[in-house]
Amino acid sequence: MAREKITVVGAGNVGGTTAQRLVESGRYDVVLLDVMDGIPQGKALDLMHAAPLVGSDGQIQGTTEYKATAGSALVVITSGVPRKPGMSREELLATNAKIVRDVVHKVTADSPQAILLVVTNPLDAMTYVAHKVSKFPRERVLGMAGVLDSARFQAFIAAELRVPAKNVQAMVLGGHGDSMVPLIRHTTVAGVPLSERLPKDRIEALVKRTQEGGAEIVALLKTGSAYYAPSAAIAAMVDAIMMDSKKIMPCAALCRGEYGVDGLFVGVPVKLGRRGVEEIVQLSLSKDEQAALANSAASVKELCALVDRYL
Repeated sequence: MAREKITVVGAGNVGGTTAQRLVESGRYDVVLLDVMDGIPQGKALDLMHAAPLVGSDGQIQGTTEYKATAGSALVVITSGVPRKPGMSREELLATNAKIVRDVVHKVTADSPQAILLVVTNPLDAMTYVAHKVSKFPRERVLGMAGVLDSARFQAFIAAELRVPAKNVQAMVLGGHGDSMVPLIRHTTVAGVPLSERLPKDRIEALVKRTQEGGAEIVALLKTGSAYYAPSAAIAAMVDAIMMDSKKIMPCAALCRGEYGVDGLFVGVPVKLGRRGVEEIVQLSLSKDEQAALANSAASVKELCALVDRYL
């Protein structure tokens, strides 16, 4: 059976590692695109050389030409700039909104049936940009944040309790960062509620570390930010979609009344399948969780009002 084409836009650390995970799975042919000539071609050639060693038949092409992406089943958008010292939030928004706008215009022209998976920060606002520019149905535009945040929370819980991470089930909703909403009541360790395994102060400490997980890595690296876990989160979402698994994962999806949110992309539990966002799954939230999610949505609304002027 022919492999479907996945395009990764942006050949930096996140994009390059995502391309590696996808092509080495052997399930997809990958196009790695970047505006910096030589970078995507060099990384693709390096990955091609690795194929015999990892047993992958997946093909990879590095390019600066959007025509190479034509007919992609799914496009991962990682392109954008990180916030630099002295750069205001609005400057970051303006720069990345313009980058995502231009990328979406170009990829959708050649792949009008693609699913768009946005990774560029600020995530919820950039997913809103991709949806508005593409005019795609809401099923085919989503953002990656909750899968990564949930994995970080799972990893910290597993380390604290000295159990395998696969025994921990966790769900983090809302925006990416301080406004994220870990659902403690829905977090279990081998089926046992987390609140029965850890005292409240330890849970709060793990939540705080999860919220600051990206910043902790940035502080350690000094230059750059996380990419191994983000690329693993992207690959998990791509697999759930392309393999039509119906797996429920927290993603930035366009809410139309779900969880009391309307017209905004926020992190909610989503059933992922070949059509993209096949269902927003309604979980029961406590008053505090609902209030935290509403607060997160309000922050997203503020950002979207700012980016509208750049579209």
